[in-house]
Amino acid sequence: MTTPPIRIGSRASRLALVQARWTQAAVCAALGEPAERRETVAPIVEITTSGDRIQDRRLLEVGGKGLFTKEIEEALLDGRIDCAVHSLKDMPAESPPGLVLAAHPEREDPRDAFISERFAAFEDLPQGARLGAASLRRQAQALYRRPDLEVVLLRGNVDTRLRKLADGECDATLLALAGLNRLGLSAHAREVFDPYERPPAPGQGALAVQTREGDQSAAWVQALNHAPTRLAIAAERGALEALEGSCRTALGAWTRLVDGHLALVVEALAPDGSARWREEGSVAAAEGEPAARALGLRLGQAVRDAGGDRLEL
Repeated sequence: MTTPPIRIGSRASRLALVQARWTQAAVCAALGEPAERRETVAPIVEITTSGDRIQDRRLLEVGGKGLFTKEIEEALLDGRIDCAVHSLKDMPAESPPGLVLAAHPEREDPRDAFISERFAAFEDLPQGARLGAASLRRQAQALYRRPDLEVVLLRGNVDTRLRKLADGECDATLLALAGLNRLGLSAHAREVFDPYERPPAPGQGALAVQTREGDQSAAWVQALNHAPTRLAIAAERGALEALEGSCRTALGAWTRLVDGHLALVVEALAPDGSARWREEGSVAAAEGEPAARALGLRLGQAVRDAGGDRLEL
């Protein structure tokens, strides 16, 4: 009997399709199918999202992170696709009813990169330089260190942002190193930030394979999971959940394994960079995902209690 194809939903950007093709290859391998059958076994369905269409405003002004997932999740619920591939940092803290983040492959580098045509490092930017950003976290982290900078809106996919930078719309920008690596563009990174000093977005560098609840235990789904990645992002997304993270919260979280323990740092900043609140903690890695998530929830709540109303735009 022929196995029905597993249709993979993805945004149509170059980076999203690179990620979808990697998942396609992994699904074929999990099913024991040869690579040349990938388009039959696991076809990719391109879906344009509201976040892709709206490029002239910050996400927080038009609906938040869900704009990058809404149409894809609707296709998954309607049965038009069988799984979806997302950048985890774009995912809200909770999935819609009936859907679940079922698998997380091995994480790419989670750090942020500084990119500029003229300056070798962030601290080399002159007084009043224009920093292109769409992320409230990156804006706040930059202004915390350099309140003199002028932050200008720079939205679009990686190629679009690099083109706008080259066209002089800003003096520098910040992008996820993971995306640059996946696109073969890491040479654009002039400086890579220390993730302890500047924690990235929760789950940055990780992929999320989303399925319907009834499909999450399928063997091909579980074959995509990478246990250390799942442990790390359980902690980071615990912090996201506690802080009710959205595009209105400048939130960063980063985990690392140290001597058998999962160490987590969580920070949130006032949107204008005028204040920062940080918490750190660790848990034995052997205690698993529930303990990791509990650590994130605890540290995230402590940051939320400290920052209060100053955390949201």
